[in-house]
Amino acid sequence: MTARALMVMGTGSDVGKSLVVAGLCRAFANRGLGVAPFKPQNMSNNAAVTVDGGEIGRAQALQARAARKAPTTAMNPVLLKPERETGSQIIVNGRRIGSMSARDYFKARSQFLPAILESFDGLAQANDLVIVEGAGSASEVNLRAGDLANFGFARATDTPVILVGDIHRGGVIASIIGTFAIIEPTDAELIAATLINKFHGDPTLFDNGKAIIEAQTGRPCLGPLPHFADAHLLPAEDILALDSPTASQGETIIAVPRLARIANFDDLDPLKAEPGVRLVIVEPGRPLPRDAKLVILPGSKATRADLEFFRQQGWDIDLAAHIRAGGHVLGICGGYQMLGQSIDDPDGTEGAPGRSPGLAHLDIETRMDHTKQLRVENARSTLFDLPLTGYHMHMGTTSGPDCARPFSHVKAAPDGAISANGRIIGTYLHGLFAADDFRRAFLQRLDVATDPLLDFDAQIDRTLDDLAAHIEAHIDLDLLLNLAREPRPLP
Repeated sequence: MTARALMVMGTGSDVGKSLVVAGLCRAFANRGLGVAPFKPQNMSNNAAVTVDGGEIGRAQALQARAARKAPTTAMNPVLLKPERETGSQIIVNGRRIGSMSARDYFKARSQFLPAILESFDGLAQANDLVIVEGAGSASEVNLRAGDLANFGFARATDTPVILVGDIHRGGVIASIIGTFAIIEPTDAELIAATLINKFHGDPTLFDNGKAIIEAQTGRPCLGPLPHFADAHLLPAEDILALDSPTASQGETIIAVPRLARIANFDDLDPLKAEPGVRLVIVEPGRPLPRDAKLVILPGSKATRADLEFFRQQGWDIDLAAHIRAGGHVLGICGGYQMLGQSIDDPDGTEGAPGRSPGLAHLDIETRMDHTKQLRVENARSTLFDLPLTGYHMHMGTTSGPDCARPFSHVKAAPDGAISANGRIIGTYLHGLFAADDFRRAFLQRLDVATDPLLDFDAQIDRTLDDLAAHIEAHIDLDLLLNLAREPRPLP
C-alpha cells in the first residue's frame, strides 16, 4: 500500500518549515502511524551520517528521529554543500558525485529528478505517511524551470502543499497572498491550506487576518501556531541559527570562530546546554576573546579556503596568543586539519590544487583525496577512558608525530592527535559532546561547571514530544491528515 503524502513549503527561508515537519513527524508517530520525512533537495553544510553509510541534511536526520526512524539517504536524495560563493559539492543518494557551479547545477539539475522520485517512492511504499519539506521560498518563480525542491516535485508527484508564513517577520498576509499571486495557477492549485507560524501573544487577535487570507486564497488558514520557545534545544540545520544563538550564560567562555564555510556546527549544541559554559560565536572582523578558556575550531566544507579566511580575520595571531597564555584548543574535522603543519590538496579536491601552511600548533600533516569517509562511530576517549559516539564525515588523511597521542580509538584504530602538553587536541569525530560522561569530564578538566543530571539525547526526545504536543494543541491534525493523499505513481 502506498502512503499518503503532504508537503510543507514556506513563503521564505527560515519560516520554520523544518521544525513544523519534525513536530508533525513526532505527532503522527505518536498516533501509531509509520511516518517518514523527505526533502527532495537541500542546501546545507550541516549534515548527518545515515545508517546506510551516506549523508543527508541535519534537519532530515532530526525529523527521522522525530518519526522514530533511523535516518536513511532516501530521506534527502539531493544535498548541496556550498564550498564557495558560487558553487557546491553535489551529494546524490548520500554520495558525493562532484562539484558544480550554481549556474551549471541549475542547467543540469533535472537529471536528478529520477533519483528523487525513486527515493520518495521507496519511502511511500514502506510507510503510512510521508511528510515532505520544501526548500527556501515557494515563490522563487525565477528558479521555477527545472525545480526539484518545491512545486517541481509537488507537481511531479501530485502532493498537496501546506504553505507556511512567519508572522514574526511581519507582512505575513502579503507574503502568503503574494505567493498565490505570482506562482503558476497550476502550482497554486496544489496548495491545500496555509499556516501562520511563530505567533506571539493572543492568537484570537489574528482572527481577522485568518479570515482575510481565507477569503483571498480560498484555502483554510491553520493556526496561528505560536512560537515554540524550546526550539533552541533542538539541532539547527540553517546557518542562520548562528546569527542569534541561544546559549547558557555560564562563567567560562568557549569561543568558536565563525568560519565562512562552517559545517556541522551542531557539534556545539551539547556545550550550550551546560550551565557553566558561555559559548561565544566570534563573528568575522572581531578578535577571539582574550578571556576564553577554550577555542574550538569547527568543521569546514572547504578547509584550505577557510584557513585563509581564518588568517584574514587575524584569528591566527589571536589563537597563538591564546595558546601562549595557557589556553586550550580543540579542532574538529576541518579545524583539526588547520591546526597542523600543512594541508596538501594536489588534485584540487576542495578547490584549486595546492598546498597551504597550517597553523602549526600540532605536529601533523594532512593530504586531501577524493575518498569521503562517512561512518557512524563508537569510540573511546584516551583522555578519560570513556565511551564516545559520533560520526566521521571528512576527506583527507592526517599523519604525524602527534598522532602517536590519539584523541580516541575507533575499533582499536587511533583517531586524532594531542599535543605534548595536552592543551591542543584535534579529532575527526563529530558529535563527541553528545556523550554525557565524556562532555562532563572534558569540561571539568577545564574547571567548567557542569550539570550532572543532563542527558542530552533524552532532552532532545523530550523536546520533540513537547513540540508535537504544542502543534497538536493549535493545529487540527485530523484536517491535515485528510488533506494528505496518495502520490502519483512513478511512470
